Amino acid sequence: MVLDRWQPTRRLPWRIFRELEETGRQFDSLFETSLWPAIWRRLPAQEREWSPALEVFEKEDRYVVKVELPGLKEDDVEISVNDDTLTLKGEKKTEHEVKEEEYHWSERTYGSFLRTIRLPSNVDTKKIEAEYENGMLEIMLPKMAEVKPKKITVKPKKGEETGK
Repeated sequence: MVLDRWQPTRRLPWRIFRELEETGRQFDSLFETSLWPAIWRRLPAQEREWSPALEVFEKEDRYVVKVELPGLKEDDVEISVNDDTLTLKGEKKTEHEVKEEEYHWSERTYGSFLRTIRLPSNVDTKKIEAEYENGMLEIMLPKMAEVKPKKITVKPKKGEETGK
């Protein structure tokens, strides 16, 4: 399997949301009223989609997957490998200290997530390790030792003379 290289242009849709948010701020400053809190109140926390950001890169002896999981504990995340697929799943639960009608602004999202990553064929799935610290999950996917071609020398058959 071939890993796709990261390309900044793939983040285009998120730029559109940032521009829309900036337009909302300009609207707020013109009319001294807020457009966004009304929109956020219409979207209950359960309906807001959340998926942790991740990056995958390659080192000489391994692939590394880094996943941002702010506010989660290591027990909140489940990692599994099945054939050539790495699966991450978990849930970021809402905090119920503040009532929905008391919000003025909320950009935080909650809910369950499921991320799958197809693994290259040279990953040694028996040696995968994961570490978690300060909201950052790091999964090390070691590469299998390369099988070097063995050179075979051709010898004359025993009992026969060579060159005749």
